[in-house]
Formats: sequence, structure tokens, C-alpha cells
Amino acid sequence: MQRPASRREFIGLAIGLFALVLLALRLVWVQGFDLSGRAASAENARLRQERLPALRGEIVDRTGAVMARSIQRYDIAVDQTLVQDIIMRNPDGTTRTVSVLETIQNLADILHISDDDVRDALDGDANFQYLFRSATPEQWNAVRELQLGYVTAEPVSQRSYPNGQLGGSVVGFMGGDGDALAGIELSQNDVLSGEDGSRTFEISADGVRIPVAPQDEVSAVDGGSVQLTIDRDVQYYAQEAVAARVKELDAEWGTAVVLRVSDGQVLALADSTMVDPNEPGRTENEGDYSPRAVAAAVEPGSTEKTLTASAAIEEGKAEPLSEVPVPAELTIDGQTFTDSFNHGAEDRTFAGIVADSMNTGTVEVGSRLSPEQRHTWLKNFGIGDLTGIEIPGETMGLLADWTAWDTRQQYTVLFGQGLSQSPLRTATIYQTVANDGVLVEPRVVLSTTDATGNTTQAPTPEPRRVISSETAAQVLEIMETVVTVGGAPDAAVEGYRVGGKSGTAEAPGDQGGYDGYTTSFVGMAPMEDPQYVVAVTLQRPKGDVRTIGASGVFSRIMGDVLKHYGVSPSTTEPVALDKFFGKDADRNDENRD
Repeated sequence: MQRPASRREFIGLAIGLFALVLLALRLVWVQGFDLSGRAASAENARLRQERLPALRGEIVDRTGAVMARSIQRYDIAVDQTLVQDIIMRNPDGTTRTVSVLETIQNLADILHISDDDVRDALDGDANFQYLFRSATPEQWNAVRELQLGYVTAEPVSQRSYPNGQLGGSVVGFMGGDGDALAGIELSQNDVLSGEDGSRTFEISADGVRIPVAPQDEVSAVDGGSVQLTIDRDVQYYAQEAVAARVKELDAEWGTAVVLRVSDGQVLALADSTMVDPNEPGRTENEGDYSPRAVAAAVEPGSTEKTLTASAAIEEGKAEPLSEVPVPAELTIDGQTFTDSFNHGAEDRTFAGIVADSMNTGTVEVGSRLSPEQRHTWLKNFGIGDLTGIEIPGETMGLLADWTAWDTRQQYTVLFGQGLSQSPLRTATIYQTVANDGVLVEPRVVLSTTDATGNTTQAPTPEPRRVISSETAAQVLEIMETVVTVGGAPDAAVEGYRVGGKSGTAEAPGDQGGYDGYTTSFVGMAPMEDPQYVVAVTLQRPKGDVRTIGASGVFSRIMGDVLKHYGVSPSTTEPVALDKFFGKDADRNDENRD
């Protein structure tokens, strides 16, 4: 007789039956109602996505010469735990087995490395091991055709700078993580950067790409190109010339600016040393990362006398041949001013004062302007303001409000001390005078071109009249007198009429006080129709203050520029204004002999 089931056995049986029912319902759901969900899940497990990097745009000079370009490369890696013989699936459905040995030989041939190097990279138990760095697109495409599930590649873009240090601080450079860090690379990053694309494809269970499976691809959009106003040849001339002078005088650094007068285009921003964008980490001086003409604030010294002369003439306080008795030393408001050379009381013209760079006479004439007027004219010429050039790190210099000037500073600003500005800003003073009194702020970007080939000209800064045409013409005559019969005969360029002004200022030290000089020369040519401005600055050159100037470097660079652009030699007589009057008038003939 069969024993009746106990209560415990009955409960256990009921639970078992309930579990079977749940399992059956799950199978019915999975197999009958959720086919798309499981299929989608399986498909997703097979999908892989590959980034298609956009190519960064080129940077070229005004002639189209390449200064920066991107090269597409791939870092190829292997998963050593997956290395095995593979079964190749052919499009016709047939298969064949490829051994690891054959794969090693194929990879070695494609990558142009030894079989042993490939074998070492494949042998081990690491999930990630580099096989080859910086493979070309052609090499990676060939490797990918092998359909190796254990081989992957990370696309990388290598930036190449074919000119090295030539214009390097202008062009800028990229960081190891692909970020733009300096120069045009940084300021024009939005133009140069593109948009990455992607490729999605299916792989089999052994990690091999399924060749007959469909794939989705979103094409990358490459970055646009940037054309600079820089002329690579002029940049070369200027860098070579200023580097030679720095070496000769054992200076800390030197810089040269070349501007086109008519529109403020920058043809060269040349430092004695500049960063090599290919190897920025090897640069010893961080000052090389940005052009010093843009980033360095220095006292301009007597080059600022051109500004003072422009202001005095424009305000009707003087003319080039105004008669100004000059004492051996000038004391005003308890402040005494002397000149760099010894002289007695002289009867000077204003042109003669500037031509021989006399602080005494400059203060005499400049003090006819009120302190507020002096400050206003400094601001009119852009002192204390950015030029807006498209290079990061520009300094606006230092110009205190006139109400904060002390008794001496209100006079020293007339000859370029007690304030600071970039060499580029100093160059724009001379561009203004040479351009009939109209300031056009400098620019270094000429145009941009997008990936579709559409070119956009960079906006030209709005011209701004600073002084009248009449004043500009008079100041140009004074500038030419500086070279013809004044203190800068070394600035002359054979065959051309040239004008300009030298400057010497004390250079402040890091620990306070002054520990050297900043010397400079800024000028324009040809004087009958000024087309170019060259500004040269030397920081802490060593030697006698009378022999560490920059006028000779100016002459060399300006001569190269005029010849490079085929400017016809001057055919008119140079200007040589009288420097003396009254009892000293006979000295004018002596100067012309």
C-alpha cells in the first residue's frame, strides 16, 4: 500500500513545479516574443567602433610655403593572450588557416622590421603591447587586411614643422596629448582643428572582423588651413641678422620686426633664438615660446622721441627747424637732465635735437605739452594697449596714468623711460608716421581656408588717423636727418633713402635696479615712399654703450627686404635738415662734409 505524501513533500513538489513553469514561460518569452532584443544584444556584442581622426590643417606663409602640416600615423598594438592561428573567411565562403609563423612574416614585411621583433611583441600574456609606433596609413591598411583579431591600432596625428626654428615661435606647437599650446597653433585652433569621424563594423567570436558584414562610416572633416602674412625668406634674413648681432655682443636676446607700411602686415617676427616646434621640450629658455617682439615689455628709450616729436608738431608747439637753445644740462622742477655726450650750451633746431638724440632739448620741447597731453598722445599711438595681433601672450606694456607720474617720470616718458612697451608696439609708431599719419594695427593672419576650399580673407584692422599728413611729412624729414647727418649713419642702406631713430634704455634686473641696457633702432624706407618698417631690439648687449647699438642690424635687414621685394633704388636727394642755428649755424656745413 502506497504511503500518502507528507505535507513537506507536497510543498517541495509544488515549489519545483512552479519553478518549471517560470522557466517554461521564460523560454517562451525569449524564443517567441523577444527575438529582436536578443538579436540586438548579440549584434551589439559583435560591434566595434574605430575613430577616424580628422587631419589638422596646414599653416603656410604668404607665398604658400608650408610651415606646419599634419601627418596621419597609427600606433599598432597586440593582445598577446589572443595570439593564435586564425581561420580566414573569404568572401566566397571558403576558409583557410593562417599560422602564427606566417602572420609574423607578413607583419614583418609590412612594417619593415625583423621577424624577431614581431615575435617578441606577440609572445607573452599581456593584454596590451605595442607592436609598432607611427605606422603609415598604407601600413595599417595592409595590416588590417590580415584580419587579425588580436591586432588593433590607435590613430595618431603627427605635426610636422619643416622649417624647424625658422618662425617657430610664431607658428607655435602642439602638446603630446594633441592640445595646441602656443603661437598660431593655439590662436587659430578652431580653424585648424577638424571633426573626427568613425567606422563601425562587426567581429566574430574569435575577434576577427567579418568581411561580408555591413559597416557604418562617418567621414572625418579635416581642419582648415591658415595663411600667414609672414614671408619665410624675410623671416630667415631677419633671424640670421639679429642672431649674428646677439652673438657678437653676447646679448641676452634680440628681436626684429618687419612691417609693411600700407596695411600693417607683419612680414617677420624674428628672435635670435626661437623654439623648434618639432622638439619644444628641448627649448632651454621659455622666452623662446612666444615672439619677444610681442611678449617682451621693454623701455623703448629714445625711439620714443619720434612720438614726442609727432605730438609737439601736431599740437603746434614746434616745427622741425624751430630754434631751441639747449644748455649743457637742463634742470626743471628740481630734476636735472643731461645727454649721452658732453656739450656746452648750443643753438639747436628741433630736428638737430632729435637727430643727435638729446634728452635735454627733447624735455625742453616736450614740456610745452601738459602732462595730460603727453599721456593722451602716448595713448593715441597705442602705448599701454594691445595691438591685437593674433599671437597669444601679447603684452600691453606699462603706462601709468599721468596723475600717478612723479616729478621726474612726467619728463622721462618724453624720451622713452618710465614706461614700457613691446618692440612690436614701438614698430607701429613708425608705421603710423610712415603711413601718412594713419595707424593700422599689425596682423599676422592673412586668410583661412576651410576643408571644402572656401577661402576667407582675415579682416583688416580699421585704419585710424593719429597725426595729420603734414605732421607725418615733417617727422619723416627729421627721421631721415637722423641717418644723413645725425647720430645713426650706420643705418644707411646703399642706394636707398632711409630714416629712423636709435634708442638706449636701462634694463631693469630681476632683483630690482638696473643691470644692463636695451638698445634698439627703428626705421623706414624708402623715404620718398615708405613701404617697410624694420624694428630691431637687443636686450643686455655687452660692451661700451656707444658701440652696442642696433643700427647696423637694421641696415642689413632693411637692405635685404628692399631687394627681396624689388624696390627700385631712390632717385631723389636725401633730406638733411639743419641741426644748428645762430652762433652755431656754421656747424651745419661741417656735418654735411
